[in-house]
Amino acid sequence: MIRDKSAKNPARDVPKKEAAAPAEAARTPAAKTSAVKAPKVPAGKKAIIAIAPPSFRRERALIKRGVWPVAGCDEAGRGPLAGPVVAAAVILDPDRIPRGIDDSKRLTAEERERLFDKICATAQVSVAVASPSRIDRDNILRASLWALKRAVVALPDAPRHVFVDGRDRLDTECDCEAVIGGDGIVLSIAAASIVAKVTRDRLMCALAQDCPGYGFEQHKGYAVPEHLEALDRLGPSVHHRSFFAPVAAARAKHMPWTVEPVQDLFSVAEVDVQGEAGVGVDATANL
Repeated sequence: MIRDKSAKNPARDVPKKEAAAPAEAARTPAAKTSAVKAPKVPAGKKAIIAIAPPSFRRERALIKRGVWPVAGCDEAGRGPLAGPVVAAAVILDPDRIPRGIDDSKRLTAEERERLFDKICATAQVSVAVASPSRIDRDNILRASLWALKRAVVALPDAPRHVFVDGRDRLDTECDCEAVIGGDGIVLSIAAASIVAKVTRDRLMCALAQDCPGYGFEQHKGYAVPEHLEALDRLGPSVHHRSFFAPVAAARAKHMPWTVEPVQDLFSVAEVDVQGEAGVGVDATANL
């Protein structure tokens, strides 16, 4: 009996790689075989990452469910060393939404001013301010939430749903939804961020005339080197937030009599302890 040896061995004229191709294809996931390589960026050029602007999608979803009015609210000025926190609430008109609304941080000052006028002309807008004294009394977070709630309550029409930027929900009578990074996601919040930012910038320019020398009209109260230098040179003004660290240091330098001494809790004083027999005992005797 003659056996065909070619049945066991692959043909000599077929390359080994081609013979192994079906087996490798069987072991290779379909995702890998159909993967498309990303285009290479030419040398010397930077890749541009497109960021989607905020949308009115969440508001429209509520409108379809019969929930209206819907407001967005945001604040400006939590980080500065001076000036108030300004909160704004906005109810956009679905039929008259100004084009170009975006997170206020992505816009130039000229774009913010232009959009501020358009938003105020077409939407319901309210603003609330938390002063530096309230910030000193309540802390910056509570003062910001207080101002945000006041802005919502001050709207001409009471909203049935509120979107607020950040992690914290507001204690409002209507439903409130906190959206982290909301000024770049929800259009109503983005509109509120523009109103709050422009309003606060205008207030800081007015404070610059009341307290010249600090440069409020330039840095709007933020802790830039020019502001820190003026704070160290002039001391804090009535518009500075007393318990922010650079302000407290400047106050200790220029007005040390206003700084209350910190009591040393580890210092031991002589205390008279009255026992049952009415005998005075020195509390430091065994120390």
